[in-house]
Amino acid sequence: MEFQHEKDRIFTLGPDGKLLAEVTFPIAGHTAHINHTFVDRSLRGQGVAAQLLTAAAEQIRGAGLAAALTCPYAVKWFSEHPEQMDLLEA
Repeated sequence: MEFQHEKDRIFTLGPDGKLLAEVTFPIAGHTAHINHTFVDRSLRGQGVAAQLLTAAAEQIRGAGLAAALTCPYAVKWFSEHPEQMDLLEA
């Protein structure tokens, strides 16, 4: 699946322009606040949310930012990926 990247958002649209999946992480100072993950019902159970979080972690890390988590899925994903825990804001 191909994602589109913006400064504080990663997403994908369907052929009709409908939002199919996204993760948002508004940036304040040196912290990206991962606050929302959405996957359309048609894509659920296919690992799309995990792909979004992986892409977000890479983008946040590449920008030299820390991450703060308020999205429940992001909290779960990071707890399952201890190799990414250094990204979290201390």
